[in-house]
Formats: sequence, C-alpha cells, structure tokens
Amino acid sequence: MNASGGAGVSDSETRTDSREEAQAESLVLQRLREQCGDALREVKVWRNETTVILSRQDLVRVCRFLRDDPDLAFDFLSDVTGVDRLKLPQASPRFEVVYNLYSLQHRRRLRLKVRVDEGEAIPTVTGVWETANWHEREVYDLFGVPFEGHPDLRRILMPDDWEGHPLRKDYPVEASPRWWEEEPA
Repeated sequence: MNASGGAGVSDSETRTDSREEAQAESLVLQRLREQCGDALREVKVWRNETTVILSRQDLVRVCRFLRDDPDLAFDFLSDVTGVDRLKLPQASPRFEVVYNLYSLQHRRRLRLKVRVDEGEAIPTVTGVWETANWHEREVYDLFGVPFEGHPDLRRILMPDDWEGHPLRKDYPVEASPRWWEEEPA
C-alpha cells in the first residue's frame, strides 16, 4: 500500500526506475554517437523519451545498426507514422516520418524521425524490419510520402481509385461521393 492507501509504486522504486532509464538512454545515445554520429541531425529527450532526427540518406544504415548492435538490439519496429507540418511555423521540410522502435531484450524505446519535402522519397526499411511493409504503405496512402525501394508500394486503407491523401492538411474537407447506399426507411 502506498501513502494514499492504495497499491502502487514507492518513490524509491520510481527514482530507481528513472535512474535506470537515464542510464539506458545515455547508453543508446553514446553508442549512436560512436557509430553513427555523423547521421544525427538533432537529439531530443523529453520525459525519458529519446527522439533522434536523421537525414533520409542515413536512415537505413542507422536502423541496421540499432537492430544489430547487441547492446541496443532494437529488434521491433512498433510503428511508422507521418506528420504533415504544413501549418507549423517552421514547416520546411513539410513531412515528418516517425519510426517507433522497441528493444524486447533491453525493454527500451527509441523514436527516429526523418523530414522530407513534398515528393521526396524516403528509403524503405523493409530490409531491416519486414513489418515496415504495411506501416510504410499506410504512410504513403494517407500522406503521400513515397518509399524508395519498397517491394509493394500501393494503397492499403483507401480504395485504389481514391484521389489524394486524406491525412494531409491541404486535403479538401468537403462532402465526398457516398461509397455506400442507404436502405429505404
């Protein structure tokens, strides 16, 4: 029981966990700087979550290192998503593709970001994690960001004849034709 009468984590356990997370985070950044320092454009740490911004040219090399290094072993690509930065103050490059990685062995997370302009392709990471296949297709389908070298880059959620990419901030929000028929009352 904690001080409020409920079951919970004690302050000393929280401090220990925070220290362990900080040490793990510093190991990840240390190894990244040693092996891929030239690739790191920016590093942000907020609430024990590390985000590394890379150039698109360095993405595959860094991902392979993160997966293969036994001290890091980021063997699980949790997801890939996109961000349309169109209306942000510093909106260039326009798109941000976000890779959320997890190490099952070391129980730690890492977020990678790659920023690209309209029409600029990002190299696929399907050769590093096969699960990237559908994740990258989703980003392509909803944001229009192409992935160079992807084995099957086509729509995954929207119908094949759908026009545009619905999560872009410039996508027209207006009535669209119905894709269903209503039954008479």
